[in-house]
Amino acid sequence: MRKSSSHNRQRGPKGTRPLRVAELLQRELSMVIARELADPRVGQFTITAVDVAPDLSHAKVFITHLSGVGDAPKTVAALNHAAGFLRNALRTRVKLRVIPELRFVYDESVEKGVALSHLIEQAVAKDRGDK
Repeated sequence: MRKSSSHNRQRGPKGTRPLRVAELLQRELSMVIARELADPRVGQFTITAVDVAPDLSHAKVFITHLSGVGDAPKTVAALNHAAGFLRNALRTRVKLRVIPELRFVYDESVEKGVALSHLIEQAVAKDRGDK
């Protein structure tokens, strides 16, 4: 009877490896973009999350633009255009057998969270005014 080792078991539906790789990619991509990417179309943005496929073949990189939604499409397009360059730069920085294909998308959750916070504040202010 073969014993199962704890390092072979996956945690949850994705396992811990894709999560660790996602954190690594987020950290390294931030540094590579800040230091090596000289594209004027890429404004100031933040990488909010990276979602890596279980087989590590693809990574979806979520960004928010610091100036808001207006400049986000240009930034996303520029980053997707530079995805090959960024993938090559990652190849020299991280020790992974396969570097995932990168796809950049705009993360709307920050704006949705801010809008929800404003609604809650308005409701609380209205409740205080009614009392």
